[in-house]
Amino acid sequence: MTTDTPARLLTLLSLLQTPREWPGGELSERLGVSRRTVRRDIDRLRELGYPVQATKGSDGGYRLVAGKAMPPLVLDDEEAVAIAVGLRAGAGHAVEGVDEASVRALAKLEQVLPSRLRHRVATLQAATTPLTSGDGASIAPETLTVMASTIAGRERLRFAYRAKDGNESRRVTEPHRLVSTGRRWYLVAYDLDRADWRTFRVDRVSSPFATGARFAPRELPTGSAAEYLRRSIRGHAESYEFEVTFAESAEVVGARLPRWLGVPEELGGSGGGGGCRVRASTSDPVEWLAVRLAMVGVEFVVSAPEELVRCVGELGGRLSRAAG
Repeated sequence: MTTDTPARLLTLLSLLQTPREWPGGELSERLGVSRRTVRRDIDRLRELGYPVQATKGSDGGYRLVAGKAMPPLVLDDEEAVAIAVGLRAGAGHAVEGVDEASVRALAKLEQVLPSRLRHRVATLQAATTPLTSGDGASIAPETLTVMASTIAGRERLRFAYRAKDGNESRRVTEPHRLVSTGRRWYLVAYDLDRADWRTFRVDRVSSPFATGARFAPRELPTGSAAEYLRRSIRGHAESYEFEVTFAESAEVVGARLPRWLGVPEELGGSGGGGGCRVRASTSDPVEWLAVRLAMVGVEFVVSAPEELVRCVGELGGRLSRAAG
């Protein structure tokens, strides 16, 4: 019998979070209390913001349904380990669509994981071999979680950094945002020693340390961290202009194409009957861009540059021959 009310509420919430309806009598037996106490506990959960739905009948039933807000979840050990391993795998290798929000979630989860579960997560991750990008730029999840925590807490971040030429340096920064390009993670931060904004490839960062010193947020030179990163990459790498026309609306293409790669513009009026066009610049290899355009899943025509036109043609030929 669970006599402690907070512990009983947590047990009840854990039961209700399974996707089924619980008869009142079964909950009463599981918790070792009367049905009247179960009803009072259900009312307490509702007061805390959990949308518990009751059904009428001889025994009555309860189930947790979707509400207007996201209430706290109660996870058992297996669920917590599974989520932590999944978030680590995605965050550590800049999987497209796994952005800063997932890193913040990982930081919150690992902050409260008991040591025994931390050990299980580390053991599981060590026993798996992830498929990394071609340059092997993998990242320790701890690096991302430290960065995410300092961004959320507006706390200065110190780390060692290896530049492209191999030179090592120590940096003290005011971290602003983590940005994923789909292949790599970047940190956009204000470098205190250089008194200017900088972007850092996270796979070149080591020994990140939250200093504990708070700071007031500064305003970026551009409207968003993604735009600042895009301009920074263009300024440090040889880029080229490309133009692609898709046989679908800008809304459809925009939902499937990374925003940092370009913003589609409608052709043939606002209805999008004439498809859409993307004109932008990138420093990515044309081979990678050709594959990424094909992944949109829409018929398209490349107008420029000529090198990309040839690459798409060669890729299409290889795929056709592979399909017999």
